Amino acid sequence: MVRRGVHELLSGEDDIEVVGEAGTAADATARIPAARPDVAVLDVRLPDGSGVEVCREVRSLDENIKCLMLTSFADDEALFDAIMAGASGYVLKAIRGNELLSAVRDVAAGRSLLDPVTTARVLERLRGGAGAKDDKLAALTEQERKILDLIGEGMTNRAIGERLHLAEKTIKNYVSSLLAKLGMERRSQAAAYVARIQAEKR
Repeated sequence: MVRRGVHELLSGEDDIEVVGEAGTAADATARIPAARPDVAVLDVRLPDGSGVEVCREVRSLDENIKCLMLTSFADDEALFDAIMAGASGYVLKAIRGNELLSAVRDVAAGRSLLDPVTTARVLERLRGGAGAKDDKLAALTEQERKILDLIGEGMTNRAIGERLHLAEKTIKNYVSSLLAKLGMERRSQAAAYVARIQAEKR
């Protein structure tokens, strides 16, 4: 129902063309790069996965595709994951139709809809206590450091595997190992960690 509503809203505009739609993460991951839209409107929660993962996968294949995340409720964790996946915007499903149209146009024009205050708060919360982890970088192997940097770029295991000419499963093992050494549980935490280190170097 949500998808049909969004389709009808968007296709009713002269300056917007709907080039495709999908009902699952797998379908979206296959169809979006093929359709090459300017903007992909993605539901954060899909029947078989997350729109955030779709965003990360799609943008690792084509950085020109901008992603606008649609969600039922404001969730810091989901917002953070969306930021790290390279999403340009994050809007609630309760948004009015004309506001969604404005959001799509803004994202298409290259503007970010991510509220800087919220973004800063989320990054700060996930960075909490990261200072103590700095010396843990020394425990990482050269390959793990390389993979950590690529996670920081928002790349998927598959994309990292292709870049380093390694199997996806091998990358998964490396990721598990480096997360354990850094005392982290999620990729998003590792990505935040890389972002903080890079910000400090600037």
